[in-house]
Amino acid sequence: MVRIIAFLAGLVFVMALVVAMLIPRQPAVENTAHHFHVEPQEVAFASDGAFGRFDRQQLQRGFQVYKEVCAACHSLRHVAFRDLTELGFTAPEVKAIAKNWAIEVPSVNPDTGEPATRKAIPSDMFPSPYANEVAARAANNNALPPDLSLMTKAREGHAEYVHGLLTGYRKAPADLPAEARPGPGLYYNPVYANLNIAMPPPLVAEGQVSYADGTKPTVDQMAQDVSAFLIWTAEPKLENRKRTGVAVILFLLLATTLAYFAYQNIWADKKAKPLPQA
Repeated sequence: MVRIIAFLAGLVFVMALVVAMLIPRQPAVENTAHHFHVEPQEVAFASDGAFGRFDRQQLQRGFQVYKEVCAACHSLRHVAFRDLTELGFTAPEVKAIAKNWAIEVPSVNPDTGEPATRKAIPSDMFPSPYANEVAARAANNNALPPDLSLMTKAREGHAEYVHGLLTGYRKAPADLPAEARPGPGLYYNPVYANLNIAMPPPLVAEGQVSYADGTKPTVDQMAQDVSAFLIWTAEPKLENRKRTGVAVILFLLLATTLAYFAYQNIWADKKAKPLPQA
């Protein structure tokens, strides 16, 4: 009886699969967002590829863009000030950056035990610009600015998406349906999934940030620099991982070569024995 029930259950399952394969699929209906959506353009970063390395000068410029433009709304809660030494900043420079950061670090008054704030030190993580999520939403038309620490890992398209989003703001096209037009507090950006984003254009004009190394601060250049910086915040050990990968591949090649020659040395003069006749 059990075998009959199992057979019938399997038969029903197979029939269901056959029916699902034979039923014609309805063509997907393109919605407005899909029709007007624009893929971010390809951007080459120094860290791309198996042998890519971070451009420290660009990372410092990207940090400057984050500090002067993005830090007012977005946090970097997984990055400590002392990590900036990997960008080429000296220890005294990092100490000064932490001390002069616009937002103080939450603390406790040792005398009263009451909540307080203090100047940041190199071991502190970058403080959030808002006390909590409620305060963040209240200051941004109920939109929550995401933390940027892992942004290039969290979004499809990675750093190219970040660059495309920062440079993708434009006027809504005339043929955009009324239901897809940006409402109050929203901005048209076809790189964004649903076309309308609550974040105002952060990079609005050339020269918004002044680079000390003489690089021309165009909107595209600033977007590339801060995108490169966010590649680093998402994977600061990227270079070490690539070096380890190259070393492992070389070791495997060497081990394979030695194993092959060892095989030749041991078995080259051995002849296969004929199989016994039945």
